[in-house]
Amino acid sequence: KFLGPNFTESYCWPPVARGCDVLAISYQGNDPFLYIPPVLTFLQLGSCYKALPNRNGPLALILCPGWKKAQLVFELLKTYTRCSRQLQPMLIILGQNKEAARSVKIQRCEVIVTTPYSLLRLFEHHSFFFCRLCHLILDEVDVLFSDATEQVFTILDCYKKAVATEEWNYSPHQIVAVGTHWNKHIAHLIKEFMDDPYVVITAMEEASIYGNVQQVVLPCMNSERTAVLLKILDFTHDNLQKVLVFTNSVNEAEMVDKALKSNSIFSLKIHKESKFNFKYILEQWTKKYSSGSHVVLVLTDDCMQSLGITDATCVIHFSFPSLRIFGQRLHSMSDNFCDVIQDYSVRQKCPKARSVVLLTENSTCHALGILDYLQHAKAEIPPELHDFAAKMLEAEEEKKFSRPLCAYLKTFGICKNRRVCPDRHQINLQIDVPQNILDTIIQTPGCVTILPLHIVNATNYFGRIVDKLKDQYTILAEEINEYFKKPSNKISVKNVEKLAFYGLCEKTLFHRVQVIEIPPKEEENMFFNVKIKYIDEGRTSQVQNYQLLHLPAKFQCLPPQAVEFVVCRVKPIDNEIEWNPKVTHYIEHKIKGKLHEAKIVHTLGSTAWVDPMVGIELLSDLKVSVNEYNVRSAILSTGLGTDNPDHVTQLQKL
Repeated sequence: KFLGPNFTESYCWPPVARGCDVLAISYQGNDPFLYIPPVLTFLQLGSCYKALPNRNGPLALILCPGWKKAQLVFELLKTYTRCSRQLQPMLIILGQNKEAARSVKIQRCEVIVTTPYSLLRLFEHHSFFFCRLCHLILDEVDVLFSDATEQVFTILDCYKKAVATEEWNYSPHQIVAVGTHWNKHIAHLIKEFMDDPYVVITAMEEASIYGNVQQVVLPCMNSERTAVLLKILDFTHDNLQKVLVFTNSVNEAEMVDKALKSNSIFSLKIHKESKFNFKYILEQWTKKYSSGSHVVLVLTDDCMQSLGITDATCVIHFSFPSLRIFGQRLHSMSDNFCDVIQDYSVRQKCPKARSVVLLTENSTCHALGILDYLQHAKAEIPPELHDFAAKMLEAEEEKKFSRPLCAYLKTFGICKNRRVCPDRHQINLQIDVPQNILDTIIQTPGCVTILPLHIVNATNYFGRIVDKLKDQYTILAEEINEYFKKPSNKISVKNVEKLAFYGLCEKTLFHRVQVIEIPPKEEENMFFNVKIKYIDEGRTSQVQNYQLLHLPAKFQCLPPQAVEFVVCRVKPIDNEIEWNPKVTHYIEHKIKGKLHEAKIVHTLGSTAWVDPMVGIELLSDLKVSVNEYNVRSAILSTGLGTDNPDHVTQLQKL
């Protein structure tokens, strides 16, 4: 079902399949398909590896920025190695338990997928790991360098030492790195560890960072833009200057051109309503000019592609662009990009391309994206742009005010991706004040008994607070099940309503549920799926509409009993933002449906943060309960969790 390589893959696959070192930066730089087909192709050539020592060890190593990406790459490898020789790919994710690393067996495995942290834990006990390694692949290289700089360079050093020996003269050695953003560590990777690499950059704004384009931001009032532009064009350069002034409308282009001519600046002009055709403009632009001359072309963005200019020395953004348009504008200077692979003395002689952004009070709509880019490009950023961005962020957060509180914020105290996260990161008193939940969640300062019933991940569960003396829900559940035992009481609902409460039979038990979503147009059908929430357990599910039963009002009086519990002060290792499924499965098996004692340290809405949460065992003969395990300690014991001391402090700051 594969239609063929896309634009970036078309440039990457040939050099990778020939065994060359390759760096690729692209908008699709997080797609493993940039390297999987050509690497598998090269690995078919068994004769290339005959000179390698006859030991256990992989031929190819794929380093991924986290367990989730490693899992994805491993699944793709399993799919595509079916039609190749047996490579026995292996996924290795290791925690801090040394015994687990010691017990890993690498036999007949030719491709390993792992993370930098896991690899170094493995390397402690498998010192010959690099003895046969020919292909080192860095997946999402920009993320690897930002999250695990030291670890990645340690691995690169080990690989460099391994292939430096004489026996490697007759064997392939290749580094492939793919990502979405350029950074300074990638420059070091190219110079120190790669051999005459192919550098493929299809994201133009990233190419401009590679090409050392100077980024200048000039704050001004919208009414002052023309005066600022004239000041920029007051040339004193000895070299030929070819300047593009980008505007966002025909009227703006006309106005700028008129202002330049009235100040005796020779300028060309092109837009979709212009009387000059593209051929004439290009003839004027490409004419041979003497040194010290300057050519200015005023244009709109829709003319860029038709003109195909790549030799501009300066781009002036008279109108503030989106980031993608910004990159396309910068491409107009690509002939003057420097090459980071060149020696410093050669780069110094390279004429520096320049990009000038006019920042006005009307520039807010794209300020966040441009600010991110300029910070990434190490440009000097005026305070005005920071102020714009802060206002934009504030406005974005206001739009999310009715959304749920961010799950990462709740679980770990911080959200690393606030810009793209769709959920709320501030308190909304209307939502977050405890509503319709047990009084004990507010009134009990000490320990409560909790029953986890739905496990979201290792530290996040839904369940109930149980009253040891007289539990209201236990009484209600018995009454509901007794009521529905009579066939005459099982009345299917004819008109399903959103947010209404119903009964539902699951195996032999009856539950209270609430309809939270009815797909559009489904109501016209006789049978359709609805999304429901088990209001006393917290889990959600899809059921058929005819399965919902009429629930008498007397069974709706008790508020929903489901409470969200979050275990405090523990987080995944290795800067991960999600729990490894191994930990979640282990904790689910340990705690689901079992009574626990917990101290509530914080509440918001129907969420309770607990520290500690302890599993208890009831000794019926002695009429006492004993503490069996601490949930936080159980998570830490897996080696895949670590201390998170700032968790509660961050919540209190909110």
